[in-house]
Amino acid sequence: MLPKLNRLRRSREFSQVYRQGRKAVSGHLIVRVWSAPLGSQEAPPRIGIVVSQKVHRRAVVRNRLKRQVRAGMSKLLPVLKPNLWVVINLRPEAVQCEYGEILRELEQLFTKLEVLHGHS
Repeated sequence: MLPKLNRLRRSREFSQVYRQGRKAVSGHLIVRVWSAPLGSQEAPPRIGIVVSQKVHRRAVVRNRLKRQVRAGMSKLLPVLKPNLWVVINLRPEAVQCEYGEILRELEQLFTKLEVLHGHS
């Protein structure tokens, strides 16, 4: 599980990312990021994960997918830039996806969006 500091929890936070964030798409994931303007202080990145019923009808499958994404994010969290809000949507094709593929796609999408440390 992601620490409470690193989670998006309110619907208005998700809406903010959907309205003003940048988007990158892969075969299994859609990642949106928004740089929250919080003045001079640095806040940890905050993550939200969305798995709709269109992905799979059964909650057990959706929860397994969310756990895989959370595990991948826990590895990538230390290298994300501060003050980021991230929303990760899973596509229906993600049901056949293994953990390694999800982690690889997350890294590729974050690199494409230039939100990892070392990218400007």
